[in-house]
This record gives sequence, structure tokens and C-alpha cells, in this order.
Amino acid sequence: MQFLTGESATIFNLIFEAVSEGIIVVNKEQIIVATNSSANEMFGYSGDGLLGSSLNVLIPTKYHAQHHGHFKGFMKEGSKRQMGKGRELYGVRKDGTEFPVEAGLNPCNIQGAECVMAIVTDITERKNYTEKLEQTVQERTSQLTEALAKEKELNELKTKFLSLVSHEFKTPLSGILTSATLASKYTTSEQQEKRAKHLSTIQNKVKYLNNIINDFLSIERLESGKVNYKFSIFPLSKVVNEVIYNANMLLKEGQKIIYPSEIEEIQLEFDEKILELVLTNIVNNAVKYSPEHSTVEIIVTPEENKLHIEITDDGMGIPEKDQKFIFQRYFRAENALLDQGTGIGLNIVKSHLENLGGTITFTSKEGLGTTFVVQIPTEQT
Repeated sequence: MQFLTGESATIFNLIFEAVSEGIIVVNKEQIIVATNSSANEMFGYSGDGLLGSSLNVLIPTKYHAQHHGHFKGFMKEGSKRQMGKGRELYGVRKDGTEFPVEAGLNPCNIQGAECVMAIVTDITERKNYTEKLEQTVQERTSQLTEALAKEKELNELKTKFLSLVSHEFKTPLSGILTSATLASKYTTSEQQEKRAKHLSTIQNKVKYLNNIINDFLSIERLESGKVNYKFSIFPLSKVVNEVIYNANMLLKEGQKIIYPSEIEEIQLEFDEKILELVLTNIVNNAVKYSPEHSTVEIIVTPEENKLHIEITDDGMGIPEKDQKFIFQRYFRAENALLDQGTGIGLNIVKSHLENLGGTITFTSKEGLGTTFVVQIPTEQT
């Protein structure tokens, strides 16, 4: 302890130099009258470098006015207390760097003069540890919240899936059972036409169920990353012809599909089965959700390094409030709930296209129709 003299200095030096915390003594004018070596080292001073200085040299400038008021209040009360309780305190070193501290204030009388003894602790490591701990807690909390949200979403998807399976499988299976029962009753050659009609119904419903199962298998492969794409060079017209041929079997009375013009010379390097799946899904939906005597038009436009395909219908359209969910799995627009469907197709289509560098977008007006736009790369890099 510097600045004191005589026997008092010896006693203070023995006690204060043995203390690991920094000790700073100031008089009523906030002038530093004594320090120990721990305080000097903490604030970057040597020897008696702090003696005679204002206490403000150890306090960041932005806190000077605030500190002056607190000090006056303390001197008036004259009781021992923890400084800055409930708020963060900072000291400033000789080189200007700031660091967090804790300080306990003690009134004292040294050689007849009223003084304040501050016991100062550098809490940088503790603060860093606390901040790191808080960050870790926040990260773990965020991870837990995310995990719970995912679990909730998974449970909701499971519920939707079970509801979907029970609904989409029950109706066709019931139809198959009915048709099989009736077909068994038509045993004579004269009843062949009726029997053939019911057998056709059974075939169509089995095909529908098989498509649903294939959709579920596609989702599983997409999620597990087990999809193996097979690229080949093929004419676009080959796929379009197949898609339209199959869609024609679904047409309502008066419906027609307008074939795209000038596509015979277009060659693609793409996964042929995926392109067929994409176009089939969109064209079949266009037919399904459009009324009798309506038109589905396919327009193909070659662009640089990509192919632009538009499929436009005059159907029921997608309500504006449902449009942002249309590619979500199991989602079905409000005005399509009475029609058969799983809400899986567009989700699968979008996933495959994105995996292969393509895109799918749409515009729609409820009651006026929908246009889906598919863009796929014409060459694989």
C-alpha cells in the first residue's frame, strides 16, 4: 500500500499486499490515496502511478456523470455496500481497454481522514463463461424447440397420412369389392358386357391404388436420398404423346387437350420417367379440376439451355389463401376436398424438379383456371 506513512503503512502493506483482489482507497474528493499491487496490475499501472489521480481515470468516460452521483450518495450514507448492484460495472486500463468488474465499497478512516476503500475484482473470465453458458443454453433451447416443432409436425403428418390412407383406400376398395361381387353373378355369355364393365372398374381402381402406393414410395425414396435418376437423350414428343394419350382416357364430356406445336425436333437430355411423371401429374390435375367442355392447353417454348412448358386449364382455380401451401405434402385446396386425391403429387413433382435443376411455379384465379410453368435444363452439366 502506497501513500501512507509510519506504522499504519506497515500494517496496510502486510494486509493489502496479501489480498488477491485489487484495493483502491480514495478520499472524499475521489482522489486515489492508496492502492495495492493487485489493483496496479489489474489496471495496468506500476508503482505509485495511480496515487494522486482522480478515480475517474479507472472508470470509462461514459459512466463518469453517473458514478459521481453514486459516490456522493454513498458518502452521505456512509455504509458498506456492493457497488453497481443490479447493473454491469466496467473499469478502464491505462491502455484504454475496458473490462467488467465487481466492486465492494467500504467507508474507512485513515489517519483521521474519511476515505472509501474499494475492493475490485476482474470478472472477465467469469463473464465470458457466463455468456458462453447462456449462449449454450439458448442454442440447446432453440434445438429443443425446433425438435419439438418437428416432432409436432411429424405427428400431424402421421395423422394426416392415416386419415388419407383410410379415406383414399376405403372408397376404391369398396368399389372393387362391389364390382367383384356383381361380376361373379354374370356367368352367361349374354352377360359378358356387364361383367367386362365391372372388371374394367376393378382394373381402374386397382391402378389408382397402385399409383397412391407408388407416390408414398416416391416420398420415402426422396426423403432417404435413395432416388437414382437415369439420364438419356430422347424426343420431347415421345413423352408428351404418352401423357396426352393416357389423359384422354380421363376426359369429361366436351373436354379437349390442345397438343403443343413444333415439338417434333426437340431433343432433351433428362430423366424421361421423371418428366413423364411431372407432366402426367399436372395434365391429369388440369383435366380433373376442370369442368365439361373445357380446354387444357400445353405450350412448349425452347429457351437458352432450358425448356419452358406451360399447362393452362379453365378449371376451378386455387383459392388465393391456399396458394402458398399448394406444394406442401398432403395439402389440398379448400375447393378440391370433395375430389379424390392425396395432396402428394405436386410435392413429389417439385422435389424431383429441384433435384434435377428444374423449377415449377404457377398462377391461378379461383373460378378462372390455373397455369403451371415447368422449366427444365435441356442439357446436364
